[in-house]
Amino acid sequence: MPAFSSSTVRMKAPEDAVALPVREPVDLGFWAMDAARQRVGEGGDERLIEALAEELREAAVDARTRGPVTAFSYVPELRLGELARVELSALVADDTYPTMTVDLLHRYLTTPTPISFRPPEAEPRELPLGPAVRVRHAYVQDADRDGTGTILETCAYGIVPDGKWGLVLLTSWREQAYTDRLCALTDRLAQAVAVN
Repeated sequence: MPAFSSSTVRMKAPEDAVALPVREPVDLGFWAMDAARQRVGEGGDERLIEALAEELREAAVDARTRGPVTAFSYVPELRLGELARVELSALVADDTYPTMTVDLLHRYLTTPTPISFRPPEAEPRELPLGPAVRVRHAYVQDADRDGTGTILETCAYGIVPDGKWGLVLLTSWREQAYTDRLCALTDRLAQAVAVN
């Protein structure tokens, strides 16, 4: 299995994003406080730094559970905290699926789940790196007995640069007012994903 890393798969970091340490052996508490201070700037509000540090720490812990190649916390407005999460993951062909195809990634990304809010929307795309599928999906998280919960929206690209492996670029967010902006951001990032 190839050893995927940010040196073999490259994605330009979105402006106003903080790179999450998804593979590095660091103390996440210290890392998050330092990253928050850098993002807020010298002399920034300590309460804002502490709140952002906690969000970044939680984002890093969460992203590590999925083992992406690289991940970012998108924080364009400091007082709002993390607006979206951007993750790039690699999927490798195996005995069950010996060839990676756009159709396979399409099925993977559009499979409804028990928490799907509405059916996923998929469309084929052609990227500089290769053929792809773009999928929009929404999920209900933390639903109560009535089914009321928080809506988590996603915009994902399943990209096939090679029949042996594929990439999934996933942006997720909860603030529906930013949906168009975050889908456009994902479209730009997908155009720039590259492999060494």
